Amino acid sequence: MGGRHTAPWCPCTRASSTRSPTRSPRNGSSASAHGSKISGVRAEAPRKISGAPVEWPHGGVLSRDWVLMLGEVLDTASRRLQPQQLPTVLPVPVVDAIVTTAERLLNGEPNCLKIDPEKSCTSVVLVGDVHGQLHDVLHLLEITGYPGSDQIYVFNGDYVDRGAWGFETYILLLAWKVLLPKRVFLLRGNHETRFCNIAYGFEEEVIVKYGDDASFLYEKILASFEALPLAAVVASSVYVAHGGLFRHCQQAPVLTPGTTPNSSKRFMDPESRSLKLGTLEDLAKATRGVLDPSGVGHNAVPGDVLWSDPSPNPGLEFNAARGIGLLFGPDCTQEFLQKHRLKLIVRSHEGPDAREKRTDMKSMDNGYTIDHVVDAGKLITLFSAPDYPQFQARSRRHENKGAYIVLEPPSFSKPHYHTFEAIIPRPQVVPSSSIHDFCVGNGTFLLYWKRW
Repeated sequence: MGGRHTAPWCPCTRASSTRSPTRSPRNGSSASAHGSKISGVRAEAPRKISGAPVEWPHGGVLSRDWVLMLGEVLDTASRRLQPQQLPTVLPVPVVDAIVTTAERLLNGEPNCLKIDPEKSCTSVVLVGDVHGQLHDVLHLLEITGYPGSDQIYVFNGDYVDRGAWGFETYILLLAWKVLLPKRVFLLRGNHETRFCNIAYGFEEEVIVKYGDDASFLYEKILASFEALPLAAVVASSVYVAHGGLFRHCQQAPVLTPGTTPNSSKRFMDPESRSLKLGTLEDLAKATRGVLDPSGVGHNAVPGDVLWSDPSPNPGLEFNAARGIGLLFGPDCTQEFLQKHRLKLIVRSHEGPDAREKRTDMKSMDNGYTIDHVVDAGKLITLFSAPDYPQFQARSRRHENKGAYIVLEPPSFSKPHYHTFEAIIPRPQVVPSSSIHDFCVGNGTFLLYWKRW
């Protein structure tokens, strides 16, 4: 997601009901409750935290029950504990073990994953931006079904920032990755960068929750961001990447005078040379382990993959609005699909706020849009954070639905769209101008985050 937020935010936690334990069928277009707008789901109160912290399993072998327990602990902690109390139930050594183990797996994966579902697989679930909305992620997993031998998940980046529980969300998804490395795939988004984490809240979130240990854990997590793959191809039919398409690079381009590779606005000199659409071969050769891809030189391809946007107009051009990445038209989608014999491109990166500023593109109110329809197939934008964003007051929220896509055999090339609504009640998020100020009373606390 682009754009710099100007409102600080704070989670206001209440001891209240939580997500539904029931699964909704996937044969409809919506997984919302009761058919009401942003009605969410009301269910029984979460279990009380006993006080015993989560322990890393003996031998480091995770079980399904352990990961499900972790999700319950994180959910309940978000409702019953102050943020700085999170280490009492999720100790630093456990976080360290999860991140270290997951990073080792991620480093062993290529830039572009080749995901070929086995005969036992009945569905591949594609998930877009979730932005620290832990309770909606837990709800999505329940209504869709947990990862397993019959179901693969591909998460398309932006796990943190803009939401109050980015830390918990990312750690939970890493735990699923450790448990089922061939069934859970995590791709990188533009918010899995230091630049965005400083600007949009994740760095401050870790500091508030882990205090003196925050620096150690934050650097560990940043290293895991560098290890995240950039894209995936599912069943030789569906290309999945956070921003989308990218350029072909032969040599380092020329920087516009006055800019550096680490500038927040990183333009390439349009006169340096013409742009040419990249291929999967270019993606395979790209430099991946860069914390803040600059969009220039060897970092051009990763920068494009994380930051680019589709355009209704033909052509390939620099993305001046973002200062990094590209704008690519329907002709580029056609060329990429045709060259690689693909049927779909599924990208994320744009929520309702971004689309509100782009009047030439469809709105993201329903969690997905079909942006390009060409002879070879389609390009879809997928956004999975309903009632977004969490850091703003209700009057400024978009009250959008989230969505996910299910791909089914035999071809896994036809998208089945499913929308869902925000889980309610959930710990509220309200703006504030204070910094690190806590107010506790009647089971409610306010954590005021730093104003940027």
